[in-house]
Amino acid sequence: METKFIFITGGVVSSLGKGLGSAALGALLQARGYSVRLCKLDPYLNIDPGTMSPFQHGEVYVTDDGAETDLDLGHYERFTGRPASQMDNITTGRIYQNVLNKERRGEYLGATVQVVPHITNEIKDFIAEKDGTADFVMCEIGGTVGDIESLPFLEAIRQYGNEVGVKRALFLHVTLLPYIPAAGELKTKPTQHSVKELMSVGIRPRMLLCRSDRPIEEEELNKIALFCNIEESKVIPALDAKSIYDVPLTYHKEGLDTEVLDYFNIDVEGGLDLTAWHDVSKAIHEPEGEVTIGVVGKYTNLADSYKSLNEALAHGGIANNVKVHIKFIEASIFDEGDDAAIVKELDGVDGILVPGAFGTRGAEGKIKAVKFARERKIPYFGICFGLQMAVLEAARHLAGIKDATSSEFENEGTHLVGLMTEWVKGNETEARDSSTDLGGTMRLGAYPASLEKGSKIADIYGTESIEERHRHRYEVNINYKDKLEEAGLYFSGLSPDGKLPEICERRDHPWFVAGQYHPELKSKPFDPHPLFVSFVEAAIKQSRLV
Repeated sequence: METKFIFITGGVVSSLGKGLGSAALGALLQARGYSVRLCKLDPYLNIDPGTMSPFQHGEVYVTDDGAETDLDLGHYERFTGRPASQMDNITTGRIYQNVLNKERRGEYLGATVQVVPHITNEIKDFIAEKDGTADFVMCEIGGTVGDIESLPFLEAIRQYGNEVGVKRALFLHVTLLPYIPAAGELKTKPTQHSVKELMSVGIRPRMLLCRSDRPIEEEELNKIALFCNIEESKVIPALDAKSIYDVPLTYHKEGLDTEVLDYFNIDVEGGLDLTAWHDVSKAIHEPEGEVTIGVVGKYTNLADSYKSLNEALAHGGIANNVKVHIKFIEASIFDEGDDAAIVKELDGVDGILVPGAFGTRGAEGKIKAVKFARERKIPYFGICFGLQMAVLEAARHLAGIKDATSSEFENEGTHLVGLMTEWVKGNETEARDSSTDLGGTMRLGAYPASLEKGSKIADIYGTESIEERHRHRYEVNINYKDKLEEAGLYFSGLSPDGKLPEICERRDHPWFVAGQYHPELKSKPFDPHPLFVSFVEAAIKQSRLV
């Protein structure tokens, strides 16, 4: 089948769920037997979100090939199972960087470089590269219609839609219907103005996905269709759902996938299999129990900072048929606090998880959380920074290295964790130093690890060879391996060359595992990551002991 393009834009306000809607539509088209590919076009000037604070942009999602991308790519992978790549996310920064590099090389033959056609052509080239890679390619445009940053992207997709024709391009607009309590009704005017704004740049949306926190009456839907010049059947209600994993089912019920196929004149009869999504929804809404996981982090004021982690814990709950409650705890409150503060926050949780992070703030609090989990025999899961804190805790309190620290924190002390200067990726050696730019200079993407035969981690994975995604700049010093193992912290997973510690575990503890990588990035509701399945299972056992 000739590739069909679906361009998803958003209006009225940001954070409407364009990424989630795109992912849900992708899942529905997959359930009908079609191949899909999703990509995100972000209007901000950063080259990528890698150097942004999580408070600014939420989680940075890392792909197998080492791209630091928008968190929406996590939705795409979790809902469709298709791995994302460098070529599925682009920003204004990268577009301009590419164009300016070409200009410096003389590729424009002396022409005056302009937004139109040079910037827009670069965006169109990014889209065109997906042609032929799937039955449906969905391109989500970040930001909100009316933003000055979005204009080059809107112009580019307008041109591209004209070039491939209406039979191959669908413009789907996501809007909000706000409820005004004083009037006691949903208001359609913001949607009308948003569509008008989109049409003012030459794009006529053929479908609307109308977000609302309550049912939308037929009268309102017909009114929107009339004033926005859209078929009534193609104004789709998108109501709030109890779980994001209900969204494919609710959107299907409202006819989203049916209307998309109808637009492209594709037969909608038969071939639909939503069994996996019904199973996931049942597990979420009919759990047999519940557990509470304490997440001791430093970006806890914004849930999106740990988006993939939150979902991976939920997936572990789905696999074990329990509901996972997450108790976010700001690590910095433990930095100077006494044991009473730790007990107050962590006493009663069924598992403790220390996630990835950067910087000194909260580090001492995380080390105290590790100590609490070790001494109380509470299941402990360390991810990236959480492995480094587990190493420092063991070094200080069990191995006699009282001044154990990381070079990320201070120049003094014994550096068990230090800045990576060289590592192997594929067949090439990559090198960095402290003066290198921060952006894109970490060990990024999928790397292999060898697991010790008979270890807990090998048992969890069911194999002795794994490949997981990394995102870190500091590494545990392998020279302290023997001393730490004498203290009971065993390194059961190493890089294939044996130089980089990848996983540690305690054998005197019911469940104590930490990895230098980010397993949450590969977990999916219908294919949960084995570490999260095992961790939640251990938390269930812990809950029964309390």
